[in-house]
Amino acid sequence: MPWRALVVEVEAGRAEALADALLARGAASVAIEDADAGTAAEQAVFDEPGAAAGAWRRARLRALVDPALEAGDLLRAAAAAAALARVPPHALETVDDTDWVRASQAEFAPIRVTERLWVVPTWHAAPDPAALNIVLDPGLAFGTGSHPTTRLCLRWLERHVTPGLSVLDYGTGSGILAIAACKLGAGTVVGVDIDPAAVGAARANAALNRVGAQFREAAMPVPLVADLVVANILANPLALLAPALAAHTRPGGRIALAGLLEPQGAAVAAAYAPWFDLAVFGAEDGWIALEGVRRCA
Repeated sequence: MPWRALVVEVEAGRAEALADALLARGAASVAIEDADAGTAAEQAVFDEPGAAAGAWRRARLRALVDPALEAGDLLRAAAAAAALARVPPHALETVDDTDWVRASQAEFAPIRVTERLWVVPTWHAAPDPAALNIVLDPGLAFGTGSHPTTRLCLRWLERHVTPGLSVLDYGTGSGILAIAACKLGAGTVVGVDIDPAAVGAARANAALNRVGAQFREAAMPVPLVADLVVANILANPLALLAPALAAHTRPGGRIALAGLLEPQGAAVAAAYAPWFDLAVFGAEDGWIALEGVRRCA
């Protein structure tokens, strides 16, 4: 029997409480989105560490509900638990049975990043077996090659990695950049992330690709002053990390920073100004990436 989606609109400030209450009372999943998405009133919100949180005016919740549950009763109980003044209006949509594994896999085809660099999911044959193919499946950690910032960093690495150079990938996520650096001929390659799950995923991906990159959690010491440093994170963490990343870049070494929206570039460049003169080296879909050379003094 098809599942149903319970669709509810509430004030954005009450969305998380209502979502939690729906989940606690039997909803299989709840997605929260901007109720004004697709209109002129749509508001982009980037929940970035160190930034003031933006807020939508109204939020739309889409709760996946088992057909055996009475959706109206579920919503009434959840609204009371979330201390809403009234039960919000709602609609029910039918969700057809789907082979979600096959549907998910269909979303991820091989990605050609450059003339010789591809990202290929494990369930696909490599379109060009002679290329540098990074075998990678979507998972819990960021980095599949589908995001503009990842592609910008991969292209940067292809331009600058030469045999034997050392590379530090800070904010490694899936490990895709560290793996690419190894396949491009780098020597010592270290990936760092604050998330233990990302470190585990990166190690598994490196083993899948048969490369020797090392991965460690950010709380551990990083015994590397690298020829190349790449960090694909977000603007505020990148600004805060400026002294540390500068210290891990050898004099005359290069750094690339990504995860930046175009208006954020100047502030991040200013944070690195004591050590680097950063400039934009690539842009795609409103995202930019910066690069620079570590000054010798």
